[in-house]
Amino acid sequence: MTNKPNGTLYVGVTNNLERRVYEHKTGRGGVFTKKYKLYNLVFFDETNDIRQAIATEKQMKHWNRKYKKNTIELRNPEWKDLSEGWFDG
Repeated sequence: MTNKPNGTLYVGVTNNLERRVYEHKTGRGGVFTKKYKLYNLVFFDETNDIRQAIATEKQMKHWNRKYKKNTIELRNPEWKDLSEGWFDG
C-alpha cells in the first residue's frame, strides 16, 4: 500500500485482503499506515500457503526501494489504487 505514486510503501500479509484494505482506508490500520496515510493498494499477490506468504513478506521488507518500485510497476505501471470501487455504495 502507498499514499501516492512513488510514495511511502507498506508491505503486509493478511488472510482477508478486502477486510485489511478497508481497515487501512478507514483509519483502523496500524500506526505506520495511519501516520503516512497509506490507503492505496498498488500491489498484491495471492497464495493458499500462509507460511509462504509470511516468508515472501519478510523477503519483500528487505528489498531496496528500487526493487519494490519495479515489482509494482511490472503489474501496475500507473500506480492505480487496485481497490478502487471495492467499498462504493
